[in-house]
Amino acid sequence: MSASHNPVVPPERGLSREQRLAGIAAWMGWLFDGLDGYLYVQIAVPFVMELQHVTRPNNSVMHHAAYIQAAFLTGWAIGGTVFGRLGDRLGRSRTLSLTILMYALFTGLSAFSVSWQMLLALRFLAALGIGGEWAAGASLVSETWPVPWRPWAGAALQSAFQCGLLLAGVVGIVFAGDVRWVFLCGALPALLVFWLRRNISETSEWQQAVAKQPKPNSLDLFRMPVLPTTIITIVICSLALTTTWAYIFWFPQQLMHLPDIKSWPKVEKTRYVVGAAMFVNVVAIGGNFVAGALARLAGYRNALVIMFAGSGIFLYLTYCVPRNHIDILYWAPWAHLFVQGVFGLFPLLIPPLFPTLLRTTGAGLCYNIGRLAAAAGTVFFGVIVTHKTHLRHSLLLVAALYIPATLIAFFMPIPPDTQGVTARQN
Repeated sequence: MSASHNPVVPPERGLSREQRLAGIAAWMGWLFDGLDGYLYVQIAVPFVMELQHVTRPNNSVMHHAAYIQAAFLTGWAIGGTVFGRLGDRLGRSRTLSLTILMYALFTGLSAFSVSWQMLLALRFLAALGIGGEWAAGASLVSETWPVPWRPWAGAALQSAFQCGLLLAGVVGIVFAGDVRWVFLCGALPALLVFWLRRNISETSEWQQAVAKQPKPNSLDLFRMPVLPTTIITIVICSLALTTTWAYIFWFPQQLMHLPDIKSWPKVEKTRYVVGAAMFVNVVAIGGNFVAGALARLAGYRNALVIMFAGSGIFLYLTYCVPRNHIDILYWAPWAHLFVQGVFGLFPLLIPPLFPTLLRTTGAGLCYNIGRLAAAAGTVFFGVIVTHKTHLRHSLLLVAALYIPATLIAFFMPIPPDTQGVTARQN
């Protein structure tokens, strides 16, 4: 049953209890995704320094910090593919619970790391759960919420991720002197699983598809008529994730190495960086709703083009000249608004592109395979490039990637059941 033809509650009369609970479950899952994903980013260098028993950052510390982040993004990609398939086989709610439990467990265990290799392995395992949660949560909402609500639902879901980034910032400030407690706080999402299993049932659309339709093979994503959608979605997601995670990861590292705060004590610098990250992420939450408004006014494809173009323009304006620790905070929020805001389009744009029993498989694969490109980009922009230049120049190269991203976005497919809505709006 399509969410756009829900017989229980017409769209103009509000949401049913089932729809609200599905939205809350996905929102909370994404909140903790953001928490988990950003916990390491903001303490990467200090924690690796502790594990390597050094008192100052050096090339070895920077390299290993990037390798750990790359392993995390790789695990995110693999988890999105594996658990995406389970989401079509086991159901959205069961898979959501399983993935949340997995990333909470291994994030908590990261606090007990005794070497950078151990931390790398645990971050990889935690990321498997985060990757699977995205596809399950997005499919759960896309199958229960009415079409007219989707742009706002997508914006709200992505804002949950950024609220998780803010929550991680609070944790980082509170435990600035002891990075291990930061990871212990990441185990809290395990409590959400108990609520999920008691309150969220499988969607009627998935249940009817399982009962009536033959189960497709994962390879059907690479056969006609689904193949063109799979390819273009992979390319778009790869470009979006590579640019965003290179920026998210190296933005705080670039702040940490600004010349005018070089002599600050480590705790004071950490608090400045975490506070700056929290500030730009508050702005980025608004970017999700800007993207949602653009989708309502101009359609998903045009909104994607505008958000990509804005990302490239404001990243360039932020890093085209050297800035001190005050001036950069006038420019970076605009870049974050577009760079992170574009992801407000993806949650309810990508899953409906695929047939019901390939939905979490397709969404999980296409969205999360971009993590592999993002992993390579994190290492390239932060390790290889910094041998020859400055992190500011590396971030300018990130901005350049938005040129092909904007051009390719013109070819992005849109869900069939949104075409009539967009036509009426235009």
